[in-house]
Amino acid sequence: MARKQGKKYLAAAKQVDPLKPYSLKEAVPLVQKLKFTKFDETVEVHMRLGVDPKHADQMVRGTVVLPHGLGKKVKVLVIASGDKIREAEAAGADFFGGEEMVTKIQTENWLDYDSVIATPDMMRSVGKLGKILGPRGLMPNPKTGTVTTDVVKAITEAKAGKVEFRVDKTGVIHAPVGKVSFTTDNLFANADSLIHAVLRAKPPAAKGKFVRSVTICSTMGPGISLDTVEMNAIKGAA
Repeated sequence: MARKQGKKYLAAAKQVDPLKPYSLKEAVPLVQKLKFTKFDETVEVHMRLGVDPKHADQMVRGTVVLPHGLGKKVKVLVIASGDKIREAEAAGADFFGGEEMVTKIQTENWLDYDSVIATPDMMRSVGKLGKILGPRGLMPNPKTGTVTTDVVKAITEAKAGKVEFRVDKTGVIHAPVGKVSFTTDNLFANADSLIHAVLRAKPPAAKGKFVRSVTICSTMGPGISLDTVEMNAIKGAA
């Protein structure tokens, strides 16, 4: 049974033409205009792609550092050894350490952080945390730059608003691009950066129309459908 929508949501939804494909420049200010809650909502982009994630060669994943961040303080945990721990502390990591960090997560189910970075020599131990960190999208991975010897760069990117995206089993990517309170220009730049990063991540095995649909919305607001014609015309997405 579908959840009954409130009056404020329905009033906002009436201002969106369900048959019109909006340009990103039209959609971003509309998302901000339709806000009806008291808290500063997150703005999200949802992209349905023409891939079959069951095939490894059609997996779409990557990262992008949003030019204007996500509007929140990102807490970073670094699991390393020796001098790398000291580098992590100097670079502004919120939590840092070695085996004791792995033990703390295992025994306390500790999850008070937004990003986990690990050095390659610690992955034998960090690998034990897959069942805890994996489902929450926190497991360090070389492909996303979170398994690295350059902990300073990884911390800087995480603090700056680095977003990881990965297509789910239904072929959809969900990613945050900022807050409703951002300036329209900054929110547009963030959303545009994410969309282009996904287009650049198109796997060679993907055939036909890569971007099937794109929706932008705030946490509680109605979805606004974006025009995918221009996106699929961009080199790399066609």
